[in-house]
Amino acid sequence: MIESFRMGGWGMYPTALFGLVLLAVAARYALKPDNRWVPLQIALGVLTLTTAMLGFVTGLIVTTTNLSGAPPGRVWTIAAAGFGESLVNVGFALAFLAIAALAACAGAARLPARA
Repeated sequence: MIESFRMGGWGMYPTALFGLVLLAVAARYALKPDNRWVPLQIALGVLTLTTAMLGFVTGLIVTTTNLSGAPPGRVWTIAAAGFGESLVNVGFALAFLAIAALAACAGAARLPARA
């Protein structure tokens, strides 16, 4: 797990920060549901995914930039490794979003029924 975090590069740090805040807000909503927390959960989910996509794109930029100096026989190996490492950011964000969505479902199930 720690190795995957390192592979993802600098983009993992803001993704982790916003993802953890998202989980805290989703847990708060699951324990004491209140509709005012829903927009914050949505915004944090978008922010978490956006920072992951930024990490992904910057990883691809670094990968494709470094391909120009790669020996011809290793281009595909380097490209595959770089793309895989860049995707770690997106996978990390999706894990946060899935857990937060489960907590949001738990909170929504606890909301009082409307008459």
